[in-house]
Amino acid sequence: MTPVTHHLRIPAPAAPPRTGHLPFSDAPGAPDPVEITSRWLTRGGKPWFPVSGEFHYSRYPKGGWEEELLKMKAAGVTAVASYVIWIHHQETPDAPRFDGDLDLRRFAELCARHGLDFIPRIGPWSHAEVRNGGLPDWVFARVDAARTDDPAYLALVQPWFEAIAAQLAGLDRASGGPIIAIQIENELYDQPGHLLTLKRMAQQAGMDAPLWTSTAWGGVQLPGDELMPLYGGYPETFWTEADGGWPDTCRKHFFFTHQRDDEGIGADLRPTTVRGVDSAVYAERFPWATCELGGGMAVAYHRRPRVTAADIGSLGLTKIGCGSVWQGYYMFHGGTNPAPGLQESHATGYPNDLPVLTYDFQAPLGEYGQYRDSYDELRLQHLLLAEFGERIAPMESVLPLELPTGQHDGETLRWAVRTDGESGFLFVNNHQPHGELAEHPGTTFVVGGLSFPSEPFTVPQGAYFCWPFRMEFGGLRVEWATAQPVCTVQDGDRTVLVLAATEGVPVEVALGAGVEVNAVPEGAETGPAFEDGSGVLVTGIRPGTAARIGTGMGTDLLVLDAATARTAYKGYAWGTERLVLSTEGVVFDTHRDEVRLHGRTPGSRESVSFAVLPAPERMPKGEGTTEARDGVFTRYTLSGSADPAPVPAVELLRPAGDPPPATTGVLQRASAPADEWYERSAAVHEVRVPPHDHAGVLRLHWRGDVARAYAGGRLVADQFYSGRPWDIGLDLLPEGEPLTVRVLPADPTAQVYLPVEREGAAEVRDAEVVTARVWRVG
Repeated sequence: MTPVTHHLRIPAPAAPPRTGHLPFSDAPGAPDPVEITSRWLTRGGKPWFPVSGEFHYSRYPKGGWEEELLKMKAAGVTAVASYVIWIHHQETPDAPRFDGDLDLRRFAELCARHGLDFIPRIGPWSHAEVRNGGLPDWVFARVDAARTDDPAYLALVQPWFEAIAAQLAGLDRASGGPIIAIQIENELYDQPGHLLTLKRMAQQAGMDAPLWTSTAWGGVQLPGDELMPLYGGYPETFWTEADGGWPDTCRKHFFFTHQRDDEGIGADLRPTTVRGVDSAVYAERFPWATCELGGGMAVAYHRRPRVTAADIGSLGLTKIGCGSVWQGYYMFHGGTNPAPGLQESHATGYPNDLPVLTYDFQAPLGEYGQYRDSYDELRLQHLLLAEFGERIAPMESVLPLELPTGQHDGETLRWAVRTDGESGFLFVNNHQPHGELAEHPGTTFVVGGLSFPSEPFTVPQGAYFCWPFRMEFGGLRVEWATAQPVCTVQDGDRTVLVLAATEGVPVEVALGAGVEVNAVPEGAETGPAFEDGSGVLVTGIRPGTAARIGTGMGTDLLVLDAATARTAYKGYAWGTERLVLSTEGVVFDTHRDEVRLHGRTPGSRESVSFAVLPAPERMPKGEGTTEARDGVFTRYTLSGSADPAPVPAVELLRPAGDPPPATTGVLQRASAPADEWYERSAAVHEVRVPPHDHAGVLRLHWRGDVARAYAGGRLVADQFYSGRPWDIGLDLLPEGEPLTVRVLPADPTAQVYLPVEREGAAEVRDAEVVTARVWRVG
């Protein structure tokens, strides 16, 4: 193994950021005023690193909003963004509806109730893969120039904005409400005057927020400093060509760079030869903030990408290393279109045929609230930001001396540093979709003259991580650690700094001069950290729930293994902030003074467990609770009787006929089969689920081209095949009635991209019920 040393020079501390140069201000008297500098945001006078996640209230049942918002909060989301989709509220010229699942005010109030900020993205054009980009048909029928300052168009927008303002009245910051930002329009790259007109109209209607924003990809032209540019970046696309391969505009997001713009987002709806303003111009006046980092990806008929938890997690961590000071995800929670026909399609002039109903987006929380592994990957990063974001936000991103030669360089190590000129965090990304990156044996870093770790190590394939250097945590100086900071937790009179090991990398922690180490986990050893004999180096650490390092300072360290760290939650429970470990989904509900566990794992119908640090003074109250030690944690197990999950029966009523002939639409892209083919050629299955009282999903294992599911003769779900199982919410199945599933075979001549081999068969091979029991702990 030939040692490879990677060097980075730390520049002198940057000059203070520009302040007061932008026309943004919070409400007078706000207890924690939100302000913006040229490099970061502040709240209450301190640097602030928000995390926003998109969740479309109009695509999810109102009765489930509160629990789903709590799931997002438990994942470290601090602000919920949502399009206010005009066509969902006002499909006809009659007065807009705000009842039922369209109750915008109730959604915003629930955000406020649980300490979440709210960001309405008011359009009026939203995109969101909705018909007409969200503009009602009747609006198009009455105007010749939508999305411009055409008086006829503005005359229709004005009452719509007034209706939104009426719904959000009293929820602005001046009234103690949750609205911290309002987005105007979406992906409008060449109409700065119209963007300013819309902002003024929204203000005149009564809307107010400390931040007014606009999407900024594609070289957007903004109206001066009136709108804060927000950027994005996706690991995959559904809107590019079926045979175009993995787009370079996606590939670049897995490199450390200071280029903010992604010219690929929305490129199917604008001429890519038209360039507006380089993002470097905005970088001189605005911080690097995002609103659409890919929390997943939708599928179109012609292109059906699959994204993994590692794709989403590595992209997110890389953006922090690049210099982001606002992590915004689209989507964080999937959903379902309110009715058939509201989707983007060739029939409505769009380049992509989207599913009729599903808008799952492969998001961290799925269409029916299902937890996905990406939820755990992002939560681990958000714990870091919740605890240390105030310190990371002002830190500059610095790139190493040796950079990759281009976007197809898979050999050069990808890494960067966020630093204040002395201390900071080192970021490494050795993952990208569509091809493994080589491991990097013999790696050592030299950052600002500090060399670490003590011995060369191998950066594993697929690894991505963040390590601290020269950082102080609660008075404890950490010279370096080959483990990622997670959070701190108070355990009696001791502060515990929790670290997460990187899978396949030996853990060592170097502490500063004068630090006394008085306890190490079994097998660990101590020695000097530096050649002059100063400092303390702790090596041989076997990470886990017992790997606590005691010091003579007021702060100890706890090193969790990589898998356990991804079960970590932090929240207020039993009277104080606690660290909770569980493989289930954990929700902290302070209003009901309880913790709820959503079953995610096999066997969670019968029992679940969670570990707590510090342990509560009394045993938590829950069904069949027992306790035991788990390293430095106390682990509680809940158990109780439960009926077994019902076993569905699948019956083939009719085999598939010939596949529908391939057709094309806009841009000559493959079109989804017309409705009539589901009657003529689909394989028809009947799926019966025995009576039950379970929550969860019916999971269909199937193959084919496209499929639709009907209950009581009504279309309730649909899917384009991409090799993934198909989940359908159990609450969509009327008790005692079968689900009719129609699966169409694929025409092999259709130009369709799939991440798996395309099959000619059309069938539901098997079905299972995946339950999600909720356990309550008081």
